Amino acid sequence: MDKRIDSAMAAIEDIKDGATLMLGGFGLCGIPENLILALRDKGVKDLTCISNNAGIDDCGIGLLLQKGQVRKMISTYVGENAIFERLALNGEIEVELNPQGTLAERIRAAGAGIPAFFTPTGVGTEIAEGKETRVFDGTEFLMEMALHADFALVKAWKGDPWGNLVYRKTAMNFNAVMATAGKVTIAEVEEIVELGGLNADHVHTPGIFVQHILKGEKYEKRIEQRTTRSA
Repeated sequence: MDKRIDSAMAAIEDIKDGATLMLGGFGLCGIPENLILALRDKGVKDLTCISNNAGIDDCGIGLLLQKGQVRKMISTYVGENAIFERLALNGEIEVELNPQGTLAERIRAAGAGIPAFFTPTGVGTEIAEGKETRVFDGTEFLMEMALHADFALVKAWKGDPWGNLVYRKTAMNFNAVMATAGKVTIAEVEEIVELGGLNADHVHTPGIFVQHILKGEKYEKRIEQRTTRSA
């Protein structure tokens, strides 16, 4: 089945107000730039966004925060976004923080059909409030629930018309697990090759997990912080 779609706006056509979204990437690396811009331009609101981070003020999810389109963030690191900080401190956005490994495993569990799992991370902290704990071999563990989404928006390096995806370096973080955990997965890629153009041994996300694929354009690939020193 050819899953190619002409534009980012067409790809997000079915995303409505109140949707739960997973947005791939690590910092600003490997984020679905074109799909985020389309969400901003469409004006869809009351979104729950599941992401490693909240972008920065004028890039990534920060663009959606600027427009007041995000109702809740489920994330792990949000320290680079002044808009997010203001919204959180003023009680204008709901925030659920997760340890980074826990967030990744909650997403992976959803994709694998595992409803919950036990981890020692967070035991005895605010993270554990209201959650079930059990003791295994003398160690206390915290039960975490799998994390699903209505839509997973991911960014890959290359893909083919059937939705098989290859990620590159750090951009693989979170994109690969999120691609398995959305009811609908939309992938934007830098290049779409013909069928057979991807080495099957190099495919990270099989096309069975992907419903739509589009070729992105004008990638900025920004860096959150760049620190230099004199020679």
